[in-house]
Amino acid sequence: MEARIWHKAYVAGVSPTLNIERITMGAVLKRTASRFPDHVALILMGKEITYRELDESVDRFAAALAGLGVRKNDKVALLLPNIPQMVIATYALFRLGAVAVMNNPLYTPAELEHNLNNSGARVAIAMDLFVPTVLSLRDKTRMEKVVVCHARDYLPADAGDDPMVKEVAALHFDIPPENGVYEFTTLLAGPASSPPDTKVDFDDPAAFIFTGGTTGVSKAVVISHANSSVSAQQFRAWLFDTEDGTERLLAVLPFFHVAGYTDMMNNAILRGWTNILVPRPTPDTICELTLRYKPTLFGGVPTMFVGLLNHPKFTSTKMDFIKGCFSGAAPVALETVRQWEALTGSSIVELYGLSETSALATFNPWRGKTKLGSVGVPLPETDCRIVDLDTGTKDLNLGEAGEILLKGPQVTNEYYDNPEATAEVIRDGWLSTGDIGYLDEEGYLFIVDRKKDVIIAGGYNIYPREVDEVLYQHPKVQAACAVGIPDAYRGETVKAFVVLKQGETATEEDIIRFCKEKLAAYKVPKYIEFRPALPQTAVGKILRRELRDEELAIRKAR
Repeated sequence: MEARIWHKAYVAGVSPTLNIERITMGAVLKRTASRFPDHVALILMGKEITYRELDESVDRFAAALAGLGVRKNDKVALLLPNIPQMVIATYALFRLGAVAVMNNPLYTPAELEHNLNNSGARVAIAMDLFVPTVLSLRDKTRMEKVVVCHARDYLPADAGDDPMVKEVAALHFDIPPENGVYEFTTLLAGPASSPPDTKVDFDDPAAFIFTGGTTGVSKAVVISHANSSVSAQQFRAWLFDTEDGTERLLAVLPFFHVAGYTDMMNNAILRGWTNILVPRPTPDTICELTLRYKPTLFGGVPTMFVGLLNHPKFTSTKMDFIKGCFSGAAPVALETVRQWEALTGSSIVELYGLSETSALATFNPWRGKTKLGSVGVPLPETDCRIVDLDTGTKDLNLGEAGEILLKGPQVTNEYYDNPEATAEVIRDGWLSTGDIGYLDEEGYLFIVDRKKDVIIAGGYNIYPREVDEVLYQHPKVQAACAVGIPDAYRGETVKAFVVLKQGETATEEDIIRFCKEKLAAYKVPKYIEFRPALPQTAVGKILRRELRDEELAIRKAR
């Protein structure tokens, strides 16, 4: 690509151009297993799986899925935390040319129903705890077959009284046998056979990762094999001083999320690294796994770093085995960076991306000049523009804030079965991010606002309109508006402003309890403020930004 101002910030040896290898991630795993057959690919609470074993399991499970009728381009829903079955299932689908439809296991039945119908998935692979929800939706979706996974299936047999193993083993729910329900281990242990020899093209779809919008309606971002592979290759080029077959990643970011999918799962498999799986990312678990397995690289969100810095066991231990850390989703506080560097001797390098960019778009230079508050510079083969907010066509000068547009081989081509949303967001290959930011005199990107009013809490995107719609379902609510407010731990949390119907009464606890029945836990408002009226435009549109600004002003004045 043409020279850009930010290329001067690249560390020596990192090129603005990328010699892209047109290899699918399914083929990448086969190659990595050949290069590092005995290297540990996955660790679950002490249970180790080598790359040879992982590759063999992927082939066996792909053959089993083919036996269930899964074919190229079929959509298969995954509802799994970071356990070995998640990696095996995803890569088995890659081998078949089928599409891995990623779902957050915390979705409510209504949220999952929408995603299943949107994708048209007929098969689901789910952890036992979530199978009853999937089965309850068979009459409302096209779901025909469900594969049941258990965390206990990959726990070490000789763990003794290990409290972490006991905690994961307790995550268990027995599923009675019935038609259309299959056990993962039974399928994997079936007669040895090879998967069908399916031709999977570089530009074929690999995964659907759901994201929302200003309307709160969830959309399936189509992540192609090209997007998946190129993102991992960009990551490899940026972390220039890391070696294949050597590093250990703490897989705290969920693989169903685009950051975990790219930065953890695919990146590690491209490089032959070890993923230390974290099924339940509590501070105690993260701390214990860190001390036990000594990951050389950390990837996470600000809440994770804050939680560890407040953990006495973590702060009292020497952490010089950590080579470097990267963080996204929300800004990292200066004090957090300082404390982390003092404790570990390694820096937290901030990055920026969206589901539509396969997680990666910009990154502060690894071992180079980083700027606090900046999300770095565009990665190799990535272009960036800042345009005016009115027309979206006028390029702004350095230092002027406008909407961020991105272009590169990691950018999706479409939302699945949603041409209107695709046309609105992707024009001539440029992705309209909806985020507002500016480029400084060296080409570093700073994000100053979010055009879409997305709330980012603990690394999760929360779309206010979706919360609004649930609040409006409450029989006593006349009007409602959710906003994001600062939170010391999660970065942001949800506050809802509510107007009750005339003559009705309700408490904050009543509204929160109602939301818990219809929203995933991380989306539920933490605070409720009752008001007689909400600010509106002349046509009756509630002014969300005004409410948020009022809240911020009140907090600042305290």
